[in-house]
Amino acid sequence: MLREDEWVIEPNRPVLHYWRDVWRYRELFWFLVWRDILVRYKQTVIGVAWSVLRPVLTMIAFTVVFGLLAKLPSGDVPYPLLVFAAMIPWNFFANALSESSGSLVGSANLVTKVYFPRIIVPTSSIIVSLTDLLISLLVIAGIMLWYGFWPDWRIATLPLFLLLACLPAVGAGLWFAALNVRYRDFRYVVPFLLQFCLYVSPVGFASQIVPQQWRLLYALNPMVGVIDGFRWALLRGSAELFWPGILLSTALSLLLVASGLWYFRKTERVLADVI
Repeated sequence: MLREDEWVIEPNRPVLHYWRDVWRYRELFWFLVWRDILVRYKQTVIGVAWSVLRPVLTMIAFTVVFGLLAKLPSGDVPYPLLVFAAMIPWNFFANALSESSGSLVGSANLVTKVYFPRIIVPTSSIIVSLTDLLISLLVIAGIMLWYGFWPDWRIATLPLFLLLACLPAVGAGLWFAALNVRYRDFRYVVPFLLQFCLYVSPVGFASQIVPQQWRLLYALNPMVGVIDGFRWALLRGSAELFWPGILLSTALSLLLVASGLWYFRKTERVLADVI
């Protein structure tokens, strides 16, 4: 017979018990979030300024290449704002995927010694990336002030597109966090994948330059709908949303989350053995 203070750690706990455990360990979740925030900003030379310099320098480079040299259209929106509005969700996705993919390996000592739902580790890394996103929103507010270009009522929809941005970050983060434990080569795959996706996503240009007959196919990249949504919410006068693409990106993002949860739960029972 078990005493009341004894725990039974099962290799594959039922779904209801599992999510109950996630709630029970919520304090650990917030502790990991706070730890990662301190590590990110305290152990760097320029601290929070790095979260400002990186998107700003990328914005300048893309504006010169695509706006001044290639002379791609931006409609009634200043080209730097067009780029920076896209950099906000893109940097969130890239940071979240980079951090979450290596989170389990980086927390190996914790994972192998005590029981807790392992999903807490990669998801806490994703939450930390929201801090950079909030800083970027402050930066774009300053750029808007510089240009005298303020948003309209559509900014109220921004939380919906932020939620949409979280879906591919969570789904891909769970997949790569689990894969990186089993196959360590995936730590080289993530940077290459992010670099490739940066150039095929509408970060340095407006997605409206894609021919109409290819727009739906282009929306197979979930970040297309996210970036278009952020631009539409933040920049008055930007092009209207391509709703079939938004719906397709949302459906694919939900599928990515569902498959990521399935694979992570399938792999979780052996993580401590192979990490």
